[in-house]
Amino acid sequence: MKLQRKNRLRAIAAGALAVSGALVLTACGSDDNSSSGGGGGDSKAAATIKCDGKGQLLASGSSAQKNAMDLWIKNYGGACKDTKLNYKATGSGAGIQEFLQGKTAFAGSDSALKPEEVTASEKVCKGGKAIDLPMVGGPIAVGFNVPGVDKLTLDADTLAKIFNSDIKEWNDPAIKKLNPDAKLPSLKIQAFHRSDESGTTDNFTKYLKAAAPKSWPHEPGKAWEGKGGQSADGSSGVSSQVKQVSGAISYFELSYATANSIKTVDLDTGASAPVQATVDNASKAISEAKIKGTGSDLALDLAYDTKAANAYPITLVTYEIACDKGNKAGTLAATKSFLTYIASEDGQTSLKELGYAPLPTEIATKVRESVKNLS
Repeated sequence: MKLQRKNRLRAIAAGALAVSGALVLTACGSDDNSSSGGGGGDSKAAATIKCDGKGQLLASGSSAQKNAMDLWIKNYGGACKDTKLNYKATGSGAGIQEFLQGKTAFAGSDSALKPEEVTASEKVCKGGKAIDLPMVGGPIAVGFNVPGVDKLTLDADTLAKIFNSDIKEWNDPAIKKLNPDAKLPSLKIQAFHRSDESGTTDNFTKYLKAAAPKSWPHEPGKAWEGKGGQSADGSSGVSSQVKQVSGAISYFELSYATANSIKTVDLDTGASAPVQATVDNASKAISEAKIKGTGSDLALDLAYDTKAANAYPITLVTYEIACDKGNKAGTLAATKSFLTYIASEDGQTSLKELGYAPLPTEIATKVRESVKNLS
C-alpha cells in the first residue's frame, strides 16, 4: 500500500511537471518560466469557481509555488474563459520588484515583505499598501543518499554541523547516537546547498538558526552563508546531486524528493517521536505559526523550533503580494476572483498530492476575508 502511494505521488508530481511544460508551450508571448491559463481545467474545480473580470492578468515571483500555480491556472482557465493568467516564476525578489514597478497584478514571495518594500508599495497601491497573503505551504525535505541506509533521523544541531562542515563523515558519533540501529558507513558527507539566492535557503537557515543557534552561527538569508559544502542551481540541481552522488545530502521541496525517489530525513525535534517530512506534518507546524501582520496583512511568524507532536518544522510559506487598496481597476475583479479560488477549500486541497501543505483552516479563513476586502 505504501509503495502504491509513493508510485502514485511520483506520477502526480511528474504530471504537474508535464502540465507546466504544456502551459509554457501555449503561453502567448511568454518565456520558459511562464504559465498561462486557458481551458482543460478540472470540471469539479470549475463548478466552484466564480469568474469575474476579463482580459490578461500578469503575475510573477516565487518558483517554489510554480507547480501549484500551474495547476491552479489550468483549473481557473477551464472555468473562466475570458481571463488569461500569465505567471512567471522569476523568483521572489524579482517578482516583488515587478509588482512595485506596477508591472503585475500580484506577486509571489517566499518571504514576507520588508518594511521598506511596504513603504515603496504606496506608490503603486494608490491610497493603500501591499499586504502578505499566505497561500502555499509545504515541507522542505532533507534528502540523503547513503548506501545501506534507508531510514535516517537527525536533529537540528546535527544538521547545522553537517551543513557547516563541522561533521564530515556519515559514521560520526553524533549521527550514530541518533541512529543506533543503522549501518552507517565510513563515507565522506557531500553536503549540497543552493548556488542561487532562494526562499528555500532562507527558510532552511531560519530553521537552523532558531533550533540550533549555537551550531549555526550564520544569519538566515536567501544567499548561503555556511562553511564549505558544494552548490548547485535550483531545487532541481541540488536534488539531482543527491540522486547521483553517494554520501550526498541537501534540502529541497518535498515534491522533488517524491518525483526522484529520494529518501528523506526524519527530524528529532524533541517531540515524543521523530517527525517525517509530509504535507500533513508541515500543515501541523504551520498551524503553530503566529500572525505578525496587522489589519489585512497576514505575514506569519513560523514556529521553526516547535516541539509539537507530528509538527515538521522546516516549512516554507509562499505569500501572494497584492494591494489592500488601490489595485488597478482593470485587473481588480479578476485578481480577487483568482485569489478567492486559490484560497478556497477546493484550491487548497487540490495541492496536497503535489507535495504542498494546505493552509490550516484558521489561517485560510483569514486569507479569504482579506481577499474579499481587496479594493
